[in-house]
Amino acid sequence: MQTTFSMGTIDWAIILIYFVFVLGIGWALKKYMKDSSAFLEAGRSLPAWVTGLAFISANLGALELIGMAASGAKYGMIIIHHFLIGAIPAMIFLAIFMMPFYYGSKARSVPEYLKLRFDEKTRGFNAFAFAIMTVFSSGISMYALALLAQVVLPLQIDWNFLGFQIGEFDIYLLISALIVLVYMVLGGLTSAIYNEVLQFFLIVIGFAPLVFIGLKDIGGWEGLKANLPSNMLHSWKFTGTTDNPMGVNWFGVFFGLGFVLSFGYWCTNFLVVQRAMAAGSMSAARKTPLIGALPKMFLPLLVVIPGMIALALTHVGTLELPLKEGSMLTDYDKVIPVLLMKYMPMGVLGLGLTGLMASFMSGMAGNVSAFNTVFTYDIYQSYIRPNKSDNHYLKVGKWTTVVGVLISIITAYVARSFNNVMDFLQLIFAFINAPLFAAFLLGMFWKRTTGHAAFWGLIGGTVAAAIHQGLTLPAGATTGFKGGYFGLVHTYGSEMAQNYWTAVYAFSAALLLTLVITLLTKKLKTDDELKGLVYSLTPRVQDDSKYWYQKPEVLAVLVAVIFIVISIIVW
Repeated sequence: MQTTFSMGTIDWAIILIYFVFVLGIGWALKKYMKDSSAFLEAGRSLPAWVTGLAFISANLGALELIGMAASGAKYGMIIIHHFLIGAIPAMIFLAIFMMPFYYGSKARSVPEYLKLRFDEKTRGFNAFAFAIMTVFSSGISMYALALLAQVVLPLQIDWNFLGFQIGEFDIYLLISALIVLVYMVLGGLTSAIYNEVLQFFLIVIGFAPLVFIGLKDIGGWEGLKANLPSNMLHSWKFTGTTDNPMGVNWFGVFFGLGFVLSFGYWCTNFLVVQRAMAAGSMSAARKTPLIGALPKMFLPLLVVIPGMIALALTHVGTLELPLKEGSMLTDYDKVIPVLLMKYMPMGVLGLGLTGLMASFMSGMAGNVSAFNTVFTYDIYQSYIRPNKSDNHYLKVGKWTTVVGVLISIITAYVARSFNNVMDFLQLIFAFINAPLFAAFLLGMFWKRTTGHAAFWGLIGGTVAAAIHQGLTLPAGATTGFKGGYFGLVHTYGSEMAQNYWTAVYAFSAALLLTLVITLLTKKLKTDDELKGLVYSLTPRVQDDSKYWYQKPEVLAVLVAVIFIVISIIVW
């Protein structure tokens, strides 16, 4: 099996031009980073099409490219739920119902909204939890980039530094961290957003040839179907029971992914919400998730189908997927690099590799930009050094970027223990986003919800997730990071099935606790204080679109119709 890329001068030139361009964007924007708002919030001045593409591109890092291709090979068509029911309804809900709260309240972050709606301790808990989640997510992208670099340009390195063994993976990890650090410190959130837009087009251009060539080699769609089991070719058909590659039934998909994980991620995750909040107007902010939803529904063609092609080729005998280092587990994370080696000629290979690298860089930068905003505003300014000058917080934001990158390097090593980074990331979402969505759901639509209830609901939901994780294991796993540390009560068919149900238990516990404690505690905020923060107390948004077809509601209907049609096609 081929284990390295055969790259020509043109391939290296394309990659070099990309890195020069990325650093150039940061350098060009440096002169505009005069205050903390410009550095951490992009000055709320960007057009809807830019924030819309950045919105979806922020979610198009290692998660989609490496993780979803790996999931396509591991689970088949059922993973497409993450692009349909696991995304689109929540994105529509965010645009129509939640953006007016976020943007209209002038909160600078999701934790700050929680402070306005509930209280300081609820904001603090979410700020710390979100900070942890972003550095783990950034670490995943960093791990994926170092993994790819190992294959692109293998180095025979085996150094010993103060008793630590340093290899090529470690060197590439540091190089990728340094590049992201430079352009983020120079250009802040604006630099991250414009690089995300660039990355979106690079991914489409770089990966489309891979899909076309791969499908042609396997004999088209019919050839793909002929070489895969039937339960890997449908999204809903085999979810009546757990007899499918993911080992999850329709309720786990519908409620665990389609409601809890999906709404918890798209509606409360500041990484993506931050892109919409950088828009220049309320109308642009509401259109941002809807513009992002349109390409989101078609991304499986670029990121899931390659994984299915790779698996079909292994059944034919013309492709071999490597094993995870030091184990007998198939390393699904290598699907994309292996296919690039097999199919991409010189020149086109450079485009594919650049698209892949761009996604990882963007994933790192997106999470680091969200981390530095939340840490600077919601942790440092609130609890450590309040009432300082704006220039002081600008400097803190830049130094926080450095710290975020350093912590991400550590979390990249944790990601190495999973044979599919998508499983790892969904586990993080189940612990943090699922309980948070319960607090948001009650807080936005029930004015009686109290700060004490939301706070203890968040803690209770996170504890419930830990308990469920500690009592279960996915099939074939051993006790440890993947669960079973309290004992073994149930074994799930896969890591993803376990993640869905972890989210269900976390959300349900948080919702029930918040509901009960609200009824037992006194409402402290008046209706006037909650105006603009609770749906029933907020004046309806006056849309400033010039024509009826430009209204967010019209775009939402279009997105919903396309979502339904695609869901029927892949049934």
